[in-house]
Amino acid sequence: MNAISKTLHVDLGDRSYPIHIGSGLLSQAELLRQHIKGQQVLVVTNETIAPLYLAKVMASLHGLQADSVVLPDGEAHKTLYTVNLIFDRLLELRHNRTTTLIALGGGVIGDMTGFAAACYQRGVNFIQIPTTLLSQVDSSVGGKTGVNHPRGKNMIGAFYQPQCVLIDTHTLASLPSRELSAGLAEVIKYGLLGDAEFLAWLEQNMPQLMSLEHAETVQAIYHSCHMKAQIVAADEREQGCRALLNLGHTFGHAIETEQGYGKWLHGEAVGAGMAMAADLSHRLGWLTRADVERVQHLLQRAGLPSWAPQDMTADAFMIHMKVDKKVTDGQLRLVLMRSLGDALVSSDFDAAKLQQTLLQGQAG
Repeated sequence: MNAISKTLHVDLGDRSYPIHIGSGLLSQAELLRQHIKGQQVLVVTNETIAPLYLAKVMASLHGLQADSVVLPDGEAHKTLYTVNLIFDRLLELRHNRTTTLIALGGGVIGDMTGFAAACYQRGVNFIQIPTTLLSQVDSSVGGKTGVNHPRGKNMIGAFYQPQCVLIDTHTLASLPSRELSAGLAEVIKYGLLGDAEFLAWLEQNMPQLMSLEHAETVQAIYHSCHMKAQIVAADEREQGCRALLNLGHTFGHAIETEQGYGKWLHGEAVGAGMAMAADLSHRLGWLTRADVERVQHLLQRAGLPSWAPQDMTADAFMIHMKVDKKVTDGQLRLVLMRSLGDALVSSDFDAAKLQQTLLQGQAG
């Protein structure tokens, strides 16, 4: 299939942009070039993706000053040091403020490229070409960019929107099964936070998604992007409803930071975090035990952890959760669930119940 299957738009006024979803889109040069404004392009990718897709993207940029920089792969390299390699390349090749940066890779590449674009000469164009399921359904959409700090995940960054998001589902064919599962965590998140019907659809179609059946894969990506686009349009800078997108993330970021970036994939940590959010929601009287088991079962079917690492203590969780971005004026805010498909952001919860959830994780 070599045509766009679906297109949707993120409505942000003069910062609006399209999301193109389909198979074979990397071969459609005109689709990419219409979003490039100047004559200079820097493609930012990593050591894993470059041998697979860099040549195809560079071929689409014939006639432009098209350069590239290949970064080390992995969450451990999502740092200011690595972003500086992008700046080094831009300055070395004398890219001006009409340049366009293209992020070719997963969420780490997308976040760093977007952050570099936000900073270089105080802001240049960039395009997202996400190659992992997680980046296709979540991190490439919405303009969150940044890097990690040893004391906290994604604590340094900027809101900065791309010119477009180009999602070629063909790139998922090269994705390791563990990375596919990590992406499905973010897909499941959309069902849990705001769409019970989509959650039921995921339960029915998980085998097709695990085997990357085209129709079901495109539908899952489209629906996830559509939900995120609506939320971002309503709350671009996370002052309100956009915080719902952090379901599972406060617990998950704590896991990632404590375990060491890269030991647990982001989606794996979010999966465990959603199970913990469901458990706390049950302890608060909102979800039934059957609801919690339903969440855990779906995570397991997607190849994801359904609880935190057993060697992570409640104290370790609290140390990291207290420096999470969702902490406001010293109050920890968590995304919880009134029911499956109906999430809320709350700082008004029983701290003892949270401690019980954290101790449950420690007990395994």
